[in-house]
Amino acid sequence: PCHAKSNVMFLKTHKTASSTILNIMFRFAERYNLTVALPANELFHLGYPETFKATFVEEFQSIGQNYNIMCNHLRFNPSEVRKVMAANTFYFSILRNPIHLLESSYVYYKDYVPAFRISKDVNEYLASPMKYYLPVNYEENIYARNIMWFDFGYNNNAEDKKKYIQSVLREIEQNFHLILIADYFDESMILLKHTLCWDLDDVVYFKLNSRSQDTVQTLTPESKERIKTWCSLDWELYLHFNQSFWRRIEETIGLEELEKEVNQLRKRQKELMEICLSDQEAVGKDHIKNKALLPFQAGAANILGYNLKEGLDNRTLRTCQKMVMPELQYMSYLYAVQHPHKKRKPLDFP
Repeated sequence: PCHAKSNVMFLKTHKTASSTILNIMFRFAERYNLTVALPANELFHLGYPETFKATFVEEFQSIGQNYNIMCNHLRFNPSEVRKVMAANTFYFSILRNPIHLLESSYVYYKDYVPAFRISKDVNEYLASPMKYYLPVNYEENIYARNIMWFDFGYNNNAEDKKKYIQSVLREIEQNFHLILIADYFDESMILLKHTLCWDLDDVVYFKLNSRSQDTVQTLTPESKERIKTWCSLDWELYLHFNQSFWRRIEETIGLEELEKEVNQLRKRQKELMEICLSDQEAVGKDHIKNKALLPFQAGAANILGYNLKEGLDNRTLRTCQKMVMPELQYMSYLYAVQHPHKKRKPLDFP
């Protein structure tokens, strides 16, 4: 029999279904009354895009190494993270195929990233990225190239020399016990459940921070190929850990058992959707009735949310609310619970 791991650090990468994992981590923390390393003062992430420092965590000075969960956005810096997390902490992260990731990033950060803002659409940007990706805007353009490489703490404009890539991959393998793959999200959740020794209900989820289909831009076959070159560091990262992901599954669970458990997960998810949701699915921002459950809206993306059924009993309502609660609201709620004497996080939307 294994024991559920409760000291866990999740490196939340961008546009990789990581908001859904954040929700899973927050619910686990609440269920077992764990302490979460939350962003200090008015911050909504742990100092991102600056390289992480322990002082970015609320009350680090007094709580020290007694945090159980860390999962808000940060730019990974192992020595500083280890000051916050216990020695037996389990480290994991998630990657996504850079082709889908870049298109998602383009739509989501369209208004914020100079390289995206001045190009008409994603295909025009990829036809000649250097025309738009200007070195002077380096800091604001991190979402426009090798963003996962950057999130792991490395230089996203480094030359893709084989020796350099190999050394980074080795380092990531030393720092992280598990790397999941967003393109196989349900399979990832089953692998996570097994590795952490958690229950099915610990990893069941409703998809969060996803956007409506009509805001997805269609990449041309040429653009898809160009992404592999333009984001070559992310591409190498993805190829390497996609292989190790499937190898890990075959060694620990086996494909037959995996399929069985993925079906159980989907069945449980469907049950909860029937219990909780009035529409049985995510709805566009204009159709979310309770504005307190409206996700943060960015760029040209229409970020979907949920409507809960009316008349749920208190206990069910609480469970359902937590499953659909967007990341900023959940974080500020946990912050208020964990640090009641501190000023609340300033959520500037309803």
